[in-house]
Amino acid sequence: MSWYSIRPDALTVLGDRKVARSLKRYLKVMKDELPAKFLIAKRLKAEFEPDEPLDRLWELHDELTEEFYRLESEIDEGRVSIEELEEPRRSYLDLKAEIARRILRSCHFCERRCMVDREGGELGYCGCGGTFLLSSAFPHLGEEPELVPSGTIFSIGCNLTCLHCQNWTISQHFEAGTPLSPEELARLVTELREIGCRNCNMVGGSPTPWLHSWLEAFRHVKVNVPTVWNSNGYYSVETAKLLMGFVDVYLLDFKYGRDECALRISNAPKYVEVCKRNHLLAAKGGELIIRVLLLPEHIDCCAKPILRWIRDNLGDWVRVNIMDQYTPYWRAREVPELRRSLRTEEYLEALDYAKSLGLSNLA
Repeated sequence: MSWYSIRPDALTVLGDRKVARSLKRYLKVMKDELPAKFLIAKRLKAEFEPDEPLDRLWELHDELTEEFYRLESEIDEGRVSIEELEEPRRSYLDLKAEIARRILRSCHFCERRCMVDREGGELGYCGCGGTFLLSSAFPHLGEEPELVPSGTIFSIGCNLTCLHCQNWTISQHFEAGTPLSPEELARLVTELREIGCRNCNMVGGSPTPWLHSWLEAFRHVKVNVPTVWNSNGYYSVETAKLLMGFVDVYLLDFKYGRDECALRISNAPKYVEVCKRNHLLAAKGGELIIRVLLLPEHIDCCAKPILRWIRDNLGDWVRVNIMDQYTPYWRAREVPELRRSLRTEEYLEALDYAKSLGLSNLA
């Protein structure tokens, strides 16, 4: 049985004009008509030495980020061929990997900014050390149709503690995970692409604690594969900067419309401010799919403000997946309103509200 017999919408979605508009570049990379961002980053020269101060590396990174998007535009318009560009001694991607290694020693990949030395064995809130921990990897058929089959690579650990987490055994380290080197992770990315996956879907838990591993791994990836950053959106501005020029599609959660809810359910201070910032930067840096998981009794306080903000700040054409599959998992029963599944009328209320706002590109 083929993948597309299980998910026929994964084929029909390719004819959807709204999807074609919002994910234009991704679809071309998926079909090998354009190079993924990380391949372009490999060809952009970065003159630095590994022992240079971090401030200097960031200055160079900011300069090269602007140059990256100019180069990407030239490649996309056919004015430059990536094959004609020489591979430099050190690249923009190498620079990102070096900065990420520095961050690991005083970790602030996520908004919690624990500042622990994970390279030296210390653990922050996420419980992650320095070596990538794999939970599983496979062609995922349950994602948005444009992503299916998605080459999902699930890592252990997360920087949030969502009491209703569906993947709690992964996110909260109830699974030990399998340690992988960057080279082994790169081989896994390559194998999934070669068996027909449309993308590399970096997920968990959360991919945020493992950004250093992902950047290092893609230094060894040679196949053309779109990168998908499947994240809770609660990462630092430094991480957001490193993702630019690396990530093709940001698959971001927008969980809460009110900080009180985020703190009570996911222990995420300043979640709304951080999530808004990172969605805006994602829209600037690549293409965007937004997931809004509806929670029981959180339609008015969370779902509606989120959907209104999306329309007002990202446009009515952005791809949005309003998700109705909430079920009480893990410690959800500690929160009274989360002890039951979502009701059909709650989903329809949120869906109707999205349509009333003019949001039309719904997954």
